[in-house]
Amino acid sequence: MNSRRKFMAMSAAATAAILMPVTNAAAEKSRRYPSNIIYTQKDPGVWSKKAATHLPQVEVKNGKVIISTLHPMTKEHYIVRHTLVDADGNVIGAKTFANTDEKAVSRFALPAGSKGKKFFATSFCNKHDFWVTPVTL
Repeated sequence: MNSRRKFMAMSAAATAAILMPVTNAAAEKSRRYPSNIIYTQKDPGVWSKKAATHLPQVEVKNGKVIISTLHPMTKEHYIVRHTLVDADGNVIGAKTFANTDEKAVSRFALPAGSKGKKFFATSFCNKHDFWVTPVTL
């Protein structure tokens, strides 16, 4: 169990590093996630048929950011983790799920001053990898 926690912590740290903003405007335009490493709506890679059930959905309600992944939670195939990261790479919140959880839904307090700012919601599936949804709150 400790090795899984260590893996998840390292995954969150790597995610934050990958999502760090690029300060050079020209580099920002050319920046793209590597295909088949990070999956997005625009680049679902080898999992194109899985996007609908793996992309994190984001909703803001009553001062909270709600991330949900419309994915079945079974013993063999489930969402392992959600993370909310700001554009500076700061982890706002993270929730790890068990395969016995009914749904992959997480709630995080909306950070002060976040209106109009960019965030990244992540969803990690134990079989279909790491999915990111960029969102402006």
